[in-house]
Amino acid sequence: MSDPQNDYAAFVAIDWADCKHTFSLLAAGHAKKESGTLEQKPEVIGPWVAGLRERFGGRPVAVALEQSRGALIHALLAYDFLVIFPIHPTTVARFREAFKFSRAKSDPLDTEQILEILTKHLPLLKPLQPDTAATRLLARLAEDRRKAVNLRTAHAQAAVAALKEYFPQAIAALNGNLCSRLAGNFLKQWPTFEKFQQARPQTMKKFFLGHNIRSPQVIAKVLALAEQGQPLTSDPAIVESGSRLAQLHAQMIQTLNPLIQEYERRIQEVFNDHPERAHFQGLPGAGEALAPRLAAFFGTDRSRYEQAGNAQCFAGIAPVSRKSGKMRVVHFRRACPKFARQTFHEFAGLSVAKSQWARNYYDYCKAQGKKHHAIIRALAFKWIRVLFACWKNRTAYDDTKYMAALEKRGSIFATLHLTETTK
Repeated sequence: MSDPQNDYAAFVAIDWADCKHTFSLLAAGHAKKESGTLEQKPEVIGPWVAGLRERFGGRPVAVALEQSRGALIHALLAYDFLVIFPIHPTTVARFREAFKFSRAKSDPLDTEQILEILTKHLPLLKPLQPDTAATRLLARLAEDRRKAVNLRTAHAQAAVAALKEYFPQAIAALNGNLCSRLAGNFLKQWPTFEKFQQARPQTMKKFFLGHNIRSPQVIAKVLALAEQGQPLTSDPAIVESGSRLAQLHAQMIQTLNPLIQEYERRIQEVFNDHPERAHFQGLPGAGEALAPRLAAFFGTDRSRYEQAGNAQCFAGIAPVSRKSGKMRVVHFRRACPKFARQTFHEFAGLSVAKSQWARNYYDYCKAQGKKHHAIIRALAFKWIRVLFACWKNRTAYDDTKYMAALEKRGSIFATLHLTETTK
């Protein structure tokens, strides 16, 4: 078996920063280390990497740094002779604490620690192997869309908090939905309870009909709020500041809405052309939002996960066991990509209404007294194993066939109407 150390002409450790990076270099077969700084500029990084290529004749150079994505990573991945080894910051921190009892920390010291991990523990490290451009684009678009949705949710919650201080009737009139076009226009036309109360009933009816709200009950409820409601406060300081703040958040929401829709359109466009689309588009409960996220998680590289357990651990769904003597503790996995864990948790929850075996599993666990989120995590654990097999074998998931397979194995989760049988 060949020594992986002999595969590289040099080893480079970089302690990255926002503007300037500290690096430490050790050429293969040499004992003397070299160090320096590197600015985060294409005009600086390019010549520096070109110097490495010329110096080592284009032979592979191992580069370790404390990130798996970011400006520096994107720049270095453009060079084929560089092999990137991402190292988790916690690994470096624990390594430093193990040998530096004073807990002293500096950028040069960190590069020394990273270089030592790279050169002495290389077989334990996994090189970064980016998936196809389409898969990476799909993953980034899906994650960025979720950030935009979270930002919109934050503005909606802030708008509700502002309205509760001076105009709670608006929340009731909008049925608590501050993300709609209706809400933005409502607060623009009636920013305070006083103006809302002064509006003519015919004007209100016309407003709601213009927003496709045609339910007589809904319109009657809004009219009753205006007619019978009482102002929460008449303090002009509270009313003016509150109305301005509520409108600020409402306007931010209206700005985000079309941007989120454009994200969704582009995600669907990229997903429709993705080679793995057929394996994920028909999954029960996945829909237009989750199917692209699942495809991005698995990607196109079949060697990325050797077995289902690797995917379960990476996604943060598999629990963590700690044993010492007679003690054994199982706890929630926290060190994981949170967006991936959220993806499988949401998918498992939605699959309960669309997949018979998932529904059976949920009802069975519920009858055992288990809590909702614990059941969903356990269901997600099972789903990853199923999806991994389909992805690895390049076969589309079929709920009917899987139910038949469960029944053939004598699984209790293949039994229909399980809820009634377990009562």
